[in-house]
Amino acid sequence: MVHNVVAGLDGSAESRAAAEWAAREAKLRGLPLKLVHVWEPVPEPMAQAPLLGAETQQHWSERIPREAAEGLRLRHAGLDVTVEQLSGRPGDVLTGAAQDAELLVLGSRGLSGLGGFLVGSVGQAVVAHVEVPVVLVRAGEQAADEHAMDPAGIPSAAAPFRPVVLGLDTDSPHDTVIEFAFDAAARRDTALRVVHGWNLPPYFAYGLPADLELNAELGRQDTAVLTEMLRPWREKFPTVEVVEQSRAGSPANHLVDASREASLVVVGRKIRRSPIGAHIGPVTHAVLHHSTAPVAVVAHG
Repeated sequence: MVHNVVAGLDGSAESRAAAEWAAREAKLRGLPLKLVHVWEPVPEPMAQAPLLGAETQQHWSERIPREAAEGLRLRHAGLDVTVEQLSGRPGDVLTGAAQDAELLVLGSRGLSGLGGFLVGSVGQAVVAHVEVPVVLVRAGEQAADEHAMDPAGIPSAAAPFRPVVLGLDTDSPHDTVIEFAFDAAARRDTALRVVHGWNLPPYFAYGLPADLELNAELGRQDTAVLTEMLRPWREKFPTVEVVEQSRAGSPANHLVDASREASLVVVGRKIRRSPIGAHIGPVTHAVLHHSTAPVAVVAHG
């Protein structure tokens, strides 16, 4: 079976940005792109109204994905773009459409005046239940945003990619998440910045004087653990420059800070079979809402 990159499309600015990102990623991976256009059936009384009749509904349900696909083919020469039109609850439909995909890409509304994402209920539901990697892309995301400045100080897609950022929990590392991040950096020919936050000693919470020597020793120990954990991955991806960042404090805050200079932020999500309870961890949840770069959520066992 030939895998593909799937992008959810509803005609909104954020979904169009997601489709553009998905097209670039599909070319990096040498895969076809499938646009999945989902619309919820209009209740019968509304469907009979002149402006929401069957003809109008059919017109927009066909026009939006058709025009999007035509534009992507023009802007990304050689890319195989197909369209699938489905009806139903968007969260359920997208979850089903992603089963055979290599990657699912969704749009996420940007917070006006603030950096980051406002992740809607559909996006959160899909992220919480899809077992393939899901990338969320904010409205307004441009190809040049993922790249460094050119020699003239102007953002340019012709310049090298910014680093890929990986949030790594050294207490429970998962190969699926680490490999996705290394592979993403290798495909972009850029560095991988591995970010790990560790908890401050208990006395910090009680306002007691800091033990600088103890803090320094804890920092050295954590750095050593991180270095050893990444050793086999450096060997597997020898062309990827790895920059380690081990700091005391909130992992989510460190990742959000790192996202400002990143092309992609990679975080993990534990797969939970239970229909109840939290399905997105607190760090991943915070990063989804506040990262200024696209975020890849990689599910793991």
